[in-house]
Order: sequence, then C-alpha cells, then structure tokens
Amino acid sequence: MANGGPVQHGFPHLETVRASITALYRRLSYDTIQTFAASVAPVDVAFADTDDLYLGAQRVARELVRHYRLPDARLIVSFREMSHAANVELAAGPEYFVELNDRFRTHRRDIGAALAHEVMHVYLHRLGLSFPGTRDNEILTDTATTYLGAGWLLLDAYREDAASSQKLGYLTPEEFGYVLAKRALLFAEDPSVWFTSPQAYAAYVKGLAEARRDEQQPPLTAAGWAGRRRYARDRRHAQDHAQDHHGAGVRPGAPYAFTPDGRGPLRVSFACPTCQQRIRVPVRGRVRARCGLCRTVLECDT
Repeated sequence: MANGGPVQHGFPHLETVRASITALYRRLSYDTIQTFAASVAPVDVAFADTDDLYLGAQRVARELVRHYRLPDARLIVSFREMSHAANVELAAGPEYFVELNDRFRTHRRDIGAALAHEVMHVYLHRLGLSFPGTRDNEILTDTATTYLGAGWLLLDAYREDAASSQKLGYLTPEEFGYVLAKRALLFAEDPSVWFTSPQAYAAYVKGLAEARRDEQQPPLTAAGWAGRRRYARDRRHAQDHAQDHHGAGVRPGAPYAFTPDGRGPLRVSFACPTCQQRIRVPVRGRVRARCGLCRTVLECDT
C-alpha cells in the first residue's frame, strides 16, 4: 500500500498481467468467466461514516464472497496496525480471518477495495491457482480481482496530489486500467462511471489505449498502415529464409513470430488480444481464426 509515498506508473508488470489473464481462462474456462459479466455494484459495497465499522466490514465481505460465488466461505474481519493494506489467513476454511490496516478505520470507503483483493486470495486458493514468488502471485491476484469484476474498487482507491498519495495493490494505476479495459471490451461495460477519483479515470484512459493497441497488432486486420508495412517486410524475410534453419525468426520486439511447417505454408503465431494465448495460423492472406481458449473470432491478414 503506497501511503503518502511515490506511486509507480506505467506498465512494468504487463507481461505477468497478460500471463495472469491467460491462466484465468485456462483454469476457469470461457463459460465460467462469462458468469462474471456483472461487476460489483457501487451500492453493494458502499460504506458510510455512520455505519458500524465491524458490521459494515462484514457486510461488504459477504457481498464480495457472494460475487465470487464462495457461498460456504465466511470472513472474519478485524483491524490492526500493519504496513500492508490487509492480510488473509489461507487456512482450510470455511472461516477465513482477514486483517485490515488500521488506516481503514477512518478511510472506510476503501474497505471494499482492500477486501476485494483478500477475498480473491481465498478464491484462487480454493482453485489451486497461483504463480511462483510473492510478487507474481500478488499480480495474479490483482489481475483476477479486476478481470472478474471487483478490481474497479482497487483503481478507484488510487488518489494522488502534491501533498499525499494512496494506492492499493501491486499493479500500477495504468495496469489496473489496462485489465479493467480488457474486461470492459469483453463485456461491453463502462466502468468509468463508477470512479470517484479523477486520477483513477486518467489511469483507466491510459490502460484502455494500451488494451486497444493489443487489438491493432498485425496480422490482425485492424492493424495500422505502419504495422502492416513492418509485417510485410518481416514476412518476406521469413519466407526467404524459411529453409535455412528451424525457425524463420523475426525482428526483436515484434508481436508475432514466423515458423516453417514442414512442406506446408509458413505459419505465424501471435497473442490473442482477449486472452493472450498464442495463436498459430498459416501465412496465406485473409484468414479467420478462432481462439480455442476464449472463443474470440479474429480477422487476420497474414
């Protein structure tokens, strides 16, 4: 939890974020992810200053448990002085003890954000889905929280001015915006109407631009002129050298890679803009590809 200190910006964890989205689809399936089409509603996690602290926190926790479809899980919420925003004890269940930073006693509108992350830890724990290392596992948790409909709370908890700052979670504000935009593009929702923080809205706009760039990379037909020109040059190089070695190769940093396919046509692989799984299609002009993981139909010009 950044509390008054510097807030990291940009997209330093984007590779892990994309891997997290792919892992969610592989573990949950397309059909299960579709059941999370409705985000947590602001009214369901609202917390007034006049609400009882403990009863209110338990109410919000129950709402998040319901949203994640963990009906047999019970969260016991307490508060104590700590450096992190929150902590959850991942035992066998069905009871889970969650500790929130004492700061939330007076910053009650952000209790939903902190609990959204901790309840997702319980959800992933039950799924048996995790990444090695604390950093990557926390990025997975933030990504899953956001992609499954509760992470807008974490982005809205980001506030920064010349005198103070606050940010929850391991993702940067722009990375939260990116995952939120991925979800918005999938379910045709507009989360920006829920933001109370102007800084959160600005981060979402930057994340949305990055998410749209994923949909505009060659060989997708939505790619721009410059990208198509680079792709054509790389394709010619790959075709000329396809028989020289096992991999036709491509320039460093390109979002696609060419590989020979025995006696068949050259093939190009690229990331699905929805779930980030690699897709491999033949190089033969206009091709319509369907991602086997997230079922997205992609128009390509290979």
